Order: sequence, then structure tokens, then C-alpha cells
Amino acid sequence: MNGFQSQIISEARSWIGTPYVHQSAIKGAGTDCLGLIRGVWLALYGAEPEAVPAYSMDWSEPQGEERLWEAALRHLAEKPVQEEARADVVLFRMRSNGVAKHLGVIGEVGDRPSFIHAYSQYGVVESPLSFPWRRRIVARFTFPEEAT
Repeated sequence: MNGFQSQIISEARSWIGTPYVHQSAIKGAGTDCLGLIRGVWLALYGAEPEAVPAYSMDWSEPQGEERLWEAALRHLAEKPVQEEARADVVLFRMRSNGVAKHLGVIGEVGDRPSFIHAYSQYGVVESPLSFPWRRRIVARFTFPEEAT
């Protein structure tokens, strides 16, 4: 693991214990899964890549729009889902017919894979990347070496 990956994981883990608050991105006060990724981005690059519009908890499911995926493609580097590495950003589809609307950062790979994410009712936690979670991954990204 390189220094950049270590920096990403360290920053994501520093958010553990932050309560879950929809549309927020304030370490220690409240965040959702997008807010966690925004917070890591801000720590890495000093500014957010774009203004984040208000969004509902259903993430445009009624319209079937993949807004979160589209935003990730604008700023992160997509990679094959099978090529897992620490510090990857993973995008999950929580229901088979729903839009992809959950994000996390891979903390560990190998025998004890884990990911850091903001989870409703739990806040920011590091969870095992168990089969039920792994099967929901629909895209994998890396933070760019330089902000886009």
C-alpha cells in the first residue's frame, strides 16, 4: 500500500463515530455516505470538486437516474469491480431494481475485508465486507492523484 492509499484510509477512519445525518459532511457532527467521501476529498485536495445539490434519501430512484454513479465518474477514476485494493471507493446498489446509492471506502482486503461507510442509524463505521455487501458492489473507483 502506498502513502496516498494510507492517507485516504486514515482520513476515512478519522470519521468513525460521526453520527449519520442526511446531506451533511461535518466530521464529528454528522454525515451520510456521500458526505464521508466529500470529507475525504476535502482533506486530500483542499476543496470540493463541485457543488452538491440537495438530494433526497431515495437518490432519484423514482426517476431511475444514476446520479451518484454519474458524479463519481466525473471525479474519480473507475476501475474493474474485481480489482480490489485498499482505499478504493465502492458504490453499492442496495436493491436489485434500485439505483446505486451507497458509498464506502475499502479499509482492508484479503482474509478480513472491510469498508468504512456512513450507515443510517449507526453513523460512520468500519464494517466487514461480507458476501451480502460484496454482492451489492456495482462500481469501484480510486481517488485521483490530483484533484480533477
